[in-house]
This record gives sequence, C-alpha cells and structure tokens, in this order.
Amino acid sequence: MHIPDGFLDAPVCLVTAAGSLAAVTMALRGCRRELDDRAAPLAGLVAAFVFAAQMVNFPVAAGTSGHLLGGALAVALVGPWTAMLCLTVVLAVQCLLFADGGITALGANTWNMAVVGVLIAWAVMTVLARVLPRTRMTVLATVALAGLASVLAAAGSFVALYALGGTVDVPLGTVLGAMLGVHTLIGLGEAAITALVVSGLLALRPDLVWAARGLVADRTPVLRDAAEVSA
Repeated sequence: MHIPDGFLDAPVCLVTAAGSLAAVTMALRGCRRELDDRAAPLAGLVAAFVFAAQMVNFPVAAGTSGHLLGGALAVALVGPWTAMLCLTVVLAVQCLLFADGGITALGANTWNMAVVGVLIAWAVMTVLARVLPRTRMTVLATVALAGLASVLAAAGSFVALYALGGTVDVPLGTVLGAMLGVHTLIGLGEAAITALVVSGLLALRPDLVWAARGLVADRTPVLRDAAEVSA
C-alpha cells in the first residue's frame, strides 16, 4: 500500500500532507491521555512490531504494494492517538531510510494508513464495545473485525486518492479490483494476527490492552477477593 513518487499528482499530495499534519498534531495532544508508565514502553514495542510487519510487501499493481498495517493492533494496545503516532513514525522511517514509499507521497501514505486505518479501527472498537458485553471473546472479536475494517478502509482511501489524482495509465477499475482483492486477504490475515497477539496479552497482562479497559476493571475485584480468601 506504499505509494511511490509520481503515482499521485501534486494537489493530492499537498492536500493529504496537510491533512496528515493536522491529524498528527491532534494525536500529539491526545496521546497525553493514553501514555503512562506502562503504555510508553509498550508504544515502542508496538512501533517495532508494525515496522517489521510492514516490511513484508506483496506487489499489487503499477509499482504499489500491499502488506499488513498493524493499525488495529496498535489501537488495541496503546489507544488511537498513540497508535497514529506509532504508524506515522514507522512510515517516515521506511520512506526516508528504506525508500519504501515516495517522499512526495509520504503525506498520502500517512493519511491512508496512519490516519484512516487507525481511525476506522478505533471507530469499530468503540461502536462494538458499546453494544457487546465486555468479555474476553467479544474483545478478541472486536479487535479482529477492526483489523479487517482498517485494512479495507486504507485500501479504499488509496483508491479514492487515485481516482482524484492518479497519474499512471492504469484504469481505475483495475486498481480498485487489485487493491480490494489483495487487501481483503491481507485484512483477514491482519484480523487473525491482531486477535492472536491480543489474546496472548489478555492471558498474561490484560492491563496492557487498551481495548480491554472495561474487562480489566471488571476482573480487579475478583482478583482482590481471591487474594483475601487465600490469606
């Protein structure tokens, strides 16, 4: 999903760069409510995991590629604003140091993956958390659906940007079919990996899972009562 240089025209690149900058500025303010002594080190681990996952690319069409995003996993563990910052840092490092995605398209890549992908994952988790009971299984189902939705939303955003300012001679229908087809499969993989990682953390350290905040709070009295009985 990394867009190379010359794939989008200048107006689209400039608008997406401005939109991404505004979103990241909001994230810098919002992450203050999410980061604490436990979440701050975890954010670094999340960024490293996302970086590694995104370095495995699958060719799609006309020089573009598909890969796991990691946005839903980042939201599930550290919250939406910190997740947005983690993905932004990852995309900037990939672009500037590894030439993965064009410099002129950095704003567009950030918009698709760090902004749209993260916000859609957050929206899915928020809506489902309000309508589903707070159990371990519903948390896993929620983060899995968020993973699938975030990948498809990012791919859809890419197609929309291409429709507005694509510069290569590839029909829009071809790009749409290639992106959504490949990213449906990638999204299913993302859903499985996200649920697997969150499941492991729920078993070991549920307090580190941002998406399980209510679940952790519900378990605390039970753990306290068990400790009092054993004493």
